[in-house]
Amino acid sequence: MNKISIILPFKENFSPTYAGAASLHVEHITQNSKYKKNIHVYGSTKFKERFKSNYINIDFNQSFLQSNQKKYIKNFIELETLKPSSLIEIHNRPLYLKQLVENVNRKFVFHYHNDPLSMNGSRLVKERIFMIKNCKKIIFCSEWVKKRFLKNINKNFIEEEKLIIINPSINKKKIDFRKKKKIISFVGRLNSAKGYDIFGKAVLKILDKHKDWYGHVAGDEPRENIEFDHERLIKHGFLNHNKILKLYEQSSIAVTCSRWEEPFGRTSLEASSRGCAVIVSKRGGLNETVTNAVKLNELNSRTLYNEINNLINKPLKRKNLQILSYKNFYLDHKYIANITDKYRSEILQNIKVNKKHLKIVHVTNFNYRHDGRLFYNTSKRINNGLILLNHAVLEISDRDEIHYSKSLSDFYGDKKLNAKLISVCENFRPNMILLGHADKINLSTLNKIKLLLPNIKISQWFLDPITKKGPDYNKNKKRLLDKLSIVDSTFITTHPREIDFVTNKKNIFYIPNPVDKSLDNLNISTNTNPKYDVFFALSHGVHRGILKKGKSDQRTKLLNLLYKNKKIKTNFFGFMSKQPVWADSFLNELSKSKLGLNLSRGRPVKYYSSDRISQFMGNGMPTLIDYRTGFKDFFNDNEAIFYKDNNDLIKKILYFKNKPKLLKKIGTNGKKKYHKFFNNKKVCQYIINKNFKIDNHKKFYWEK
Repeated sequence: MNKISIILPFKENFSPTYAGAASLHVEHITQNSKYKKNIHVYGSTKFKERFKSNYINIDFNQSFLQSNQKKYIKNFIELETLKPSSLIEIHNRPLYLKQLVENVNRKFVFHYHNDPLSMNGSRLVKERIFMIKNCKKIIFCSEWVKKRFLKNINKNFIEEEKLIIINPSINKKKIDFRKKKKIISFVGRLNSAKGYDIFGKAVLKILDKHKDWYGHVAGDEPRENIEFDHERLIKHGFLNHNKILKLYEQSSIAVTCSRWEEPFGRTSLEASSRGCAVIVSKRGGLNETVTNAVKLNELNSRTLYNEINNLINKPLKRKNLQILSYKNFYLDHKYIANITDKYRSEILQNIKVNKKHLKIVHVTNFNYRHDGRLFYNTSKRINNGLILLNHAVLEISDRDEIHYSKSLSDFYGDKKLNAKLISVCENFRPNMILLGHADKINLSTLNKIKLLLPNIKISQWFLDPITKKGPDYNKNKKRLLDKLSIVDSTFITTHPREIDFVTNKKNIFYIPNPVDKSLDNLNISTNTNPKYDVFFALSHGVHRGILKKGKSDQRTKLLNLLYKNKKIKTNFFGFMSKQPVWADSFLNELSKSKLGLNLSRGRPVKYYSSDRISQFMGNGMPTLIDYRTGFKDFFNDNEAIFYKDNNDLIKKILYFKNKPKLLKKIGTNGKKKYHKFFNNKKVCQYIINKNFKIDNHKKFYWEK
């Protein structure tokens, strides 16, 4: 197998005696890597005790007259020439890359553990562009560090597939929360950058008020003297890593209140893994270290005192925070090692993504348990579109999985669903996950998958109305926002400008309800002597299947108006105690009418329609559409029938019902255009293009 060389920063101690963050990370990942036997770690330390990994210490005579950093890399290059590597991984010293690129022809990966803009070799934009060009991958310990690296770089120079976030890790240990002691801990450099002065002032007040609580401090700082004394404030000085973890096992509350923009924040990560109630400042990447924590809105001793005091006074809240912090922790060594090995395998095996033949996991409700009643649905249309584009699609029917997985240990069935998705991704290794109303897929699951497959694209499509003018506004808003922070793109059947709760909409796109030529293949407008004038079907939920007693719908007011008009023969379902129709029965009833009423819940908004518009127009039914939806942008009067209000709707029905030739023309033209521009292949290609940033300079028809 290929040799992998890891080069640490000069004077980084690859030793349990006084290990730095980079050394800890390298040791933990190497011990859990499938490439363990092929990894050689290079460093320079005076400590005799070393970590277990295959380590080579670079010894040389140091000098004040020339750069020891350059001599260090020069010596590494000499060793590298004798035993060449297939891959060199550089940690936290951008200047090393330039010297190596000039002297050896290798594949390089760079790991950032700190702010790129604070380091020689990556402060300047041109230096960071050099890194992008010469590295196979650039690894960041947090999203914040990645954003810093990309600052002021023109997007034309950014190769997104090279830029990966891999967080530090720590293994969880089984915690007995009953044995937690009344300890508030602070670990780190005892300086103002780390907020030790803020902690000290707050904890002294806490200890004076709560006589049975203790403060524990672990760390040192020879360059800054900040002293706090109290009979119950225990100062340990510097502790090795194992003793720090022991302290966290005992602590109830852990504080990381840095003023400094922390690149990641290992202390809060470790505190979370040991079940502490963690308090963090909103600095740098600290927000990314803990799934559940108290985050300080203001960084001062008064605010910190209030938050600690609150956790002490509310033991149930404190315990709940401890349990959630521990339960949702997932950044263990094996997990991060697998992610690291993934990019190594890609580089060493030269794996490339073929965007014309992607592997896609499609998670949505395929309604298998409804025995064909809901076969004609958008999930199926989108899935068929992806297959027609020659992509390999693995379907997960989330609602079916949940339905059949419920048990006493998994009451809602969602645990098994989330575990299944992770397992599928581990085995299938998809290029993309497409979520359709997959509300039970957890954010933490998608985070795990992103770490496992750093280059994966995650996207969601959403069919329900999501504006204040529509129904279930707060519910649909919450559903859409739930995954907005992690998905690469979101596709909705409402024009994005109608959304009032998202400021940055650059990754939110409109898609029409697609048609599928295998599902939507009728020519209703050519039917002779249809029995009814207008068709409409309403339901109180597709999964329920039948009407719900006592439930009303604002659309019934208009339906009543049409139903009572003796000049109009209506064929309405889900109305006047007439149950909804589904599947083949739906199509049969559709075929008995001259016109289809495209009426959606809520007030009309730009481009929104339920999927009935694709079923109507896709099957050649002349369709009545509210003018206020803006569909006049897509269809003319020879392709659809537009009405302005209720009175205008009645006039249009009465006029067109006796014009069979005109209805045939409108139905035929509408179907032709809908199938040409709004078919599932085009909609799915649009989704692929936006996810993978494919720009063929040709706009899709709906990109008005």
